[in-house]
Amino acid sequence: RVTLRRAGAGGPVPPMVELAAYRIVQEALTNVVKHSAARHAAVSVVAGADGRLTVEVVDEGPRRAAPPGAGRPGFGLLGMRERAAAVGGTLSHGPQPAGGFRVLASLPTDERVPVAEVVAG
Repeated sequence: RVTLRRAGAGGPVPPMVELAAYRIVQEALTNVVKHSAARHAAVSVVAGADGRLTVEVVDEGPRRAAPPGAGRPGFGLLGMRERAAAVGGTLSHGPQPAGGFRVLASLPTDERVPVAEVVAG
């Protein structure tokens, strides 16, 4: 079960920031399904008057035990951090003191904030 809270007084969100926020929520919820025994996750999207979009995904835990032979971990958290950085934002994540896991992204929505260029190599 997922609950969504939307709030804010911010203006329009640039399309690349919208996409980054969407994909961060998508990956964070995928991680809840894959790695947590939580029965609930909460998603919060807040457009601040400070020109930032705050995206938070929190589950209630606990962590699900990895199946035998699960292999190496994936790149979900790294990918979320790279998506946030690509639009000039930041991402933090980690376990919560009372249990569960939290992903928190802060993304610029103000057009005056420079957006990092992604260069194909």
